[in-house]
Amino acid sequence: MATSLAGKTAIVTGAGSGINLEFARLLLRKQCNVVFADLALRPEAQELVDLHSSPSGSSARAVFQVTDVREWPQLERMFETAGKEFGGADIVCPGAGVYEPPFSSFWHPPSSPASKDSPDSSRYASLDINLTHPIRTTQLAIAHFLSHRAPSPASGPTPVNHVIHISSIAGQVTPLLAPLYNATKHGLSGFVRTLAPLDNSSHGIRVTAVAPGVIDTPLWRENPEKLRLVDESKDEWVTAEEVAEVMGSLVDGREEVEVVSSSAGRSDAREGTRKVKVEGGLILEVSKSRVRKVEQFNDEGPKGAAGNTVSRIDVVNDEIHAMLRSGHWGK
Repeated sequence: MATSLAGKTAIVTGAGSGINLEFARLLLRKQCNVVFADLALRPEAQELVDLHSSPSGSSARAVFQVTDVREWPQLERMFETAGKEFGGADIVCPGAGVYEPPFSSFWHPPSSPASKDSPDSSRYASLDINLTHPIRTTQLAIAHFLSHRAPSPASGPTPVNHVIHISSIAGQVTPLLAPLYNATKHGLSGFVRTLAPLDNSSHGIRVTAVAPGVIDTPLWRENPEKLRLVDESKDEWVTAEEVAEVMGSLVDGREEVEVVSSSAGRSDAREGTRKVKVEGGLILEVSKSRVRKVEQFNDEGPKGAAGNTVSRIDVVNDEIHAMLRSGHWGK
């Protein structure tokens, strides 16, 4: 049975748009305060923050904290804001991310015209945003939870705090077009599993993740380079709301969630459902109207489930091979 999120507080990076915005919306609807941590808010996010900006006995509050997730002092300020405004945070979602943008892409090396990664910086912005920021935020979250924790009750379970990450089906598959993105999502999924023991202990810190498929968000819709991968006559979109609902099920205190119990993409498979325990290290793949537990070993992978496919990917792969054959790449 789920417990109430009312009166709790969440920090959500990247809450200005997409999946993170819908997760923040869901939390506010369940009376959970939210710190929106992002560089800026899209109009729909600003409207939501404005709607929840004033104290109300019947509504959770939202505050916006300008945050560049590549800058560690700004990550620290998110927690300071949560403490000042709400007395601390119970849930942290380091959800901000980018999908192999030209400004920080393996196929646009530092010093190439599209790249903003300086050859002298010794870093890729994509890695800073997609992997280093979630890792550092988790460190800060653990320290925050431990320092703000009330004494454990004399009887009953230790209260649980949550860190929920956004991995991807790219944490299992390896499309050529997005090497940096793939690396970060593989790394993030491994990171989540590594911290599983924090849940089954006196610490009461549960680190989980969702692994969405192809999501109908501005990151795709407003990016022609990404949108051309999708053939809408064949491919299906997963909505940000669908992902947010699954994220909510991982932080609302319920003991189990329902997932599919058989393989996707097999003509002879009948998909039933089963219950899995909500615990640290759990990663749930979210495709179209379908949730699947991603196993650590011998996992079947995303396969061809609706919401997991981009049918025009071979066109981009051919362009990459042609670029490498040109003799000019990387110079």
